[in-house]
Amino acid sequence: MSVSHTAHATNGYSPTGFGTTNKGMAGAGVAFPQDTIAAATNPAGMGLLGHRTDLGVALFSPSDRGFTANNDALSPMQIPAGKYTSENDIFLVPHVGWNRPLDEHSSIGISVGGNGGMNTEYDSAVFGNFGAAFGIPTSSPTGVDFAQLFLGVTYARKVSEGHWLGIMPIVAVQRFKAEGLEPFDNPMATTATGKVTNNGYDQSWGYGVRIGWLGRVNDRLSLGASYQSRLYMSEFDDYEGLFAEQGDFDTPSTWVIGLSYVASPTVTLTLDYQYINYGEVRSLANSNDVNFFANPSQRLGSDQGLGFGWDDMGIWKLGVQWKYDPQWTFRAGYSRADELFEGGQALFNVLAPATIRDHLSFGTTFSFNKMNQINLSLTRALNEKIEGSNPVFTPGQTGSVEMEQWELELSWAHHF
Repeated sequence: MSVSHTAHATNGYSPTGFGTTNKGMAGAGVAFPQDTIAAATNPAGMGLLGHRTDLGVALFSPSDRGFTANNDALSPMQIPAGKYTSENDIFLVPHVGWNRPLDEHSSIGISVGGNGGMNTEYDSAVFGNFGAAFGIPTSSPTGVDFAQLFLGVTYARKVSEGHWLGIMPIVAVQRFKAEGLEPFDNPMATTATGKVTNNGYDQSWGYGVRIGWLGRVNDRLSLGASYQSRLYMSEFDDYEGLFAEQGDFDTPSTWVIGLSYVASPTVTLTLDYQYINYGEVRSLANSNDVNFFANPSQRLGSDQGLGFGWDDMGIWKLGVQWKYDPQWTFRAGYSRADELFEGGQALFNVLAPATIRDHLSFGTTFSFNKMNQINLSLTRALNEKIEGSNPVFTPGQTGSVEMEQWELELSWAHHF
C-alpha cells in the first residue's frame, strides 16, 4: 500500500518508479519485484514477496520549474518578457505497503498510491496581456494544482512452475484547481464561461485495472510484462470550460515489458521499456497551436478543444543491483524518455512544464537482520529545456519551458 499526497511531474505526470528499491534502479523492475509497492509496476510480482510490509517517505523537489518569455513579440498579445519560476519546491510523499501469501500458490495485497500530477504557481498574472486585449482583469498567481490517488487490491497466482499472473482492480480519485486564466474565460475562447479558472479544488472519481505476468526462464533470466488500462474518470464539472470533452481528464493507459538477468551471484541487471498512451486523452493530446477564433469547435471545453499537445511517450529504463554482503546492497539506474511535446505547444505547458527526459538514480539497503531493513534512494532528473513559439497566440514571441528535479526516499521494510 503506497500513499502519495502530492504531484510528480516526471515522465509526463507518471512517476519514474514505484517503491524505494525500484526508484533506486530508475524504475526498472517489471521482472524484478523487491518491495510491496511492486503491484504498481507489475501485480504478478507480489506473488514472490512473501508476508511483509513497507513504510517510507519521499522528499520530492521539482526545482527550477518554469519558463522564459523572450522580448521579441510582434504584437501586444504576448506574455510579458522575463524568466518565471514556480513556487512550491518541496513536497513530502509518504507510502506504506502490505502483502500476504494465501497459500503456496497465491497472495493478496492492498495498494493506495499516487500516480503523479502537475503543480505550478507563478507569482504574477502571466496572461495579463491577453486579458487586456479582451478587457478582462487577470488575477495572480497563475498556475494549476493536480494530484491523484488510487486504491487497488492485488491478487497474484502461480499458474505453473516459475510463472505468475497478477491482477489489480483500481479505483482512483483526483483533484484539480486552476488560477489566473481569466482571459480564456470568455465566450470567444470557451464553451462554458465560469468553468475555466479560480473555482477552487474540484474532484473526480474513476476506475481501471492493471494486469501482469512474471516468468522465470531459467536461474538467471526472468521476463515480465504489465498493462494498466485507461482510468476512466468522471468530469471536472467546475472546469468543464477548460479541459476538452467538457472537463474530461482520464489517466492514459500504459504498458511495460522487461527482463532481469543475474549476471553473477551478487549482481543483477534489469532493463524495462515503458509506453504511456498520452495521445488517447484529448485534454492532454489536443494541440494548443490552433486558432479557435476561426474554428469555434476547437474552443476550450469542446471535444477538440485546446490541450497540452502531449505525444505518446516511450521510456527506456536500465538498472543494476549489487549485493555487497549480507547487510549492504547497492543500486543504480538510468532512464531516458521521448520528448513529450514540441516547442509550438509551449503556451499551455507553462502551466505544466513536464519536460524531463533523463533520470539518474542511486539506492542502497541496509539489513539489520532477516526481518528488518532500511532502504534509501536518490533520483536526479536532469534539467531539460524545450524552446519554441506559438504563432497563433503570441506571434513572433519565442521562449522556453524547463524543469529539473531531486527526490530522496527512505523506507523501512519488515518481513513477518
